[in-house]
Amino acid sequence: MPALNPFKTALAERRPQIGLWLSMADPYLAEAAATTGYDWLLIDGEHAPNDLRSTMGALQAVASHPSHPIVRLVEGSTALIKQMLDIGAKTLLVPMVDTPEQARGIVAATQYPPLGIRGVGSAVGRSSLWSSRSDYLSIADDEVCLLVQAETVTALTHLEAICAVDGVHGVFIGPADLAASMGHHRGNPGHPEVQAAIEGAMKTIIASGKAAGTLTSDPVLAQRYLDLGCTFVAVGVDVLMFANAARKLRGQFAGATAAAAPAKASAAY
Repeated sequence: MPALNPFKTALAERRPQIGLWLSMADPYLAEAAATTGYDWLLIDGEHAPNDLRSTMGALQAVASHPSHPIVRLVEGSTALIKQMLDIGAKTLLVPMVDTPEQARGIVAATQYPPLGIRGVGSAVGRSSLWSSRSDYLSIADDEVCLLVQAETVTALTHLEAICAVDGVHGVFIGPADLAASMGHHRGNPGHPEVQAAIEGAMKTIIASGKAAGTLTSDPVLAQRYLDLGCTFVAVGVDVLMFANAARKLRGQFAGATAAAAPAKASAAY
């Protein structure tokens, strides 16, 4: 079976990919989301209560649908990357990558020797379909798509060098953490200084030949990023879409409290 990662192919061909953030941490809802037409779905292991088993459940739930699952790790340790790849994740998003040295270490964790340091144990894993993909070890390195998050002032300082790391296929700008790192506490990504930094970073990523991505629930801002040349943009978060829709519905009936009033969605997370 040849290496297969349609999302990685789409990034290489610079075809815009529209995504949805999955923070509900529930395979049933992940499967429902997979029927809604998004190009990719982000299974969040950093800020949502996912663990290895719930992440695997979400991967299994969306496997028969066209939407491509991306797994965001809580951090980029070698052991955790190995586990996520073994359960069948093909595209990883690793947060808080500040330096090219960090990026190179993460790349190494996604590759088998001699290129990297990934432990060999796929024979008993979902990734090889329990050894039915007899050529898995020879194609696994090519199947991985690695996305790293640049979300601090330090990361932006090193952005060109991070983009130059072979094996990094895309760089995701984390607006809220970047805003906090720039001194705009409580995460104010809409501040003009932050937006200027985000757009400058996106231009640097795109000029390097790597894919640029981000997350925003503001459709105007999302389109702005796509027009700049961003390739993968998430445009909503499932749990916030549900909560805001529920608040709005409740607010249409008598007895609604202030908490039930429609809430303004944040532009970034």
